[in-house]
Order: sequence, then C-alpha cells, then structure tokens
Amino acid sequence: MTLGGTVNKTALLLIGLIVTAAFSWRRAMSAEDPSTLLPYIMVGAIGGLVVALVTVFKKEWAPTTAPIYAVLEGLFLGILSAFFEKMFPGIVLQAILLTFGTLASLLVAYKSGLIRATENFKLGVAAATGAIALIYLIGFVMSFFGSGIPYIHESGTIGILFSLVVVVIAALNLVLDFDFIEQGVAQGAPRYMEWYAAFGLLVTLIWLYLEILRLLSKLRSR
Repeated sequence: MTLGGTVNKTALLLIGLIVTAAFSWRRAMSAEDPSTLLPYIMVGAIGGLVVALVTVFKKEWAPTTAPIYAVLEGLFLGILSAFFEKMFPGIVLQAILLTFGTLASLLVAYKSGLIRATENFKLGVAAATGAIALIYLIGFVMSFFGSGIPYIHESGTIGILFSLVVVVIAALNLVLDFDFIEQGVAQGAPRYMEWYAAFGLLVTLIWLYLEILRLLSKLRSR
C-alpha cells in the first residue's frame, strides 16, 4: 500500500461516481414522470448499501467492490441532487464546493498537525458517529409507523443545529480516514488496502455531501 496508489484509487472512484451521477442527473432533470426514476434510486441506494457491506466484511474484494459501489452511489446521488436542485436552484454546486473545501481544509490541518488523530479523538468521533447512526435508525423504524423523531428533520432552529452537528461529525471522520491511510502506508498494508482506504474516504465524502445538502436545504427553507 502506498500513498500515491491510494490517491489514484480515490480519483478513479470519484470519476466513476461523477460519470454515473451525471447520467442519472440528466435523466432526473428531464423526467416528466418521477416514478420512472424509481429503478435508478432502488438500484443505486440498495445496491450501494449491499456492496458497501460486502466491502467492509471482505476487504480483499475491495479492488472489485469499491468501483461497483462508486458507480451505484452515483446513480442515487445524481437523482437525489437533481431533486434538491429543482427545489433550491444552485444548492448542489454550493454543497459540492463546501464538501471539497472541507476535505482540503481538514487535509491541510491534519498534515500541519493542527488536528491529531489521538486515541481519544478516534473514540470520540466513533461514539458520535454511532449515536447519529442510531438516531437515524430509530427515525427509519418510526417512519414505518407513520411517525418520526420530531424537530431534527425540520427547518427550525433545532433541525438546523442538529444538521450542523452531523456535518461536523461527518467532517471529522475525514481525519480518521487520513489516519487510516497514513497508518496503512507506514505498516506496509497489502496493496488491495489502497482500494479499501479509497472506498472508506469516498463513503465519508458522500455522507458529508448529503449532510451539507440537507443543512443548506433547511437554511433555504427558512
């Protein structure tokens, strides 16, 4: 595993995601009947989740599963982004710029030593990420009963503050990704771990982008 190899793999995954996202974006922007987009959403979202779980449990398969994941997520992200863009023109470009701006800023902070991935930092970010995942899971289960967690998905003060906290936690996960890559290179991890590390970074970037999109939509809705 090398740093250069991981960067190249990350770039390839981003290209795959962007290509399929552009394809589904065009379909969504020109679609007169939204129901025709359902297959893309289902394949992208559910297929991406399944492939992501396979990649997590079978890291050695990452050279094959990581590109598949990027392509599937692109289908889903393109359509979802188009929906947000139709409601709030210009929001997608803002979310993309903020996502990569956050990535660049945290990378500089990490390399300069301003942020260090200490054990306490890792535990804190992991705990916060787990808590957010639990909240989303509870909300998902409650949705089957016609209910949901109040306020956090609304455009009120509580909803905006919740989204802001989630964006911060998602951004801090990038630091964990940087540390994972650095440690893997230093320890001479197998070459396939370049793909796995790139996959992990892509997952975090997608999460960060979606949360920034949600935050911006709440701000626009006020």
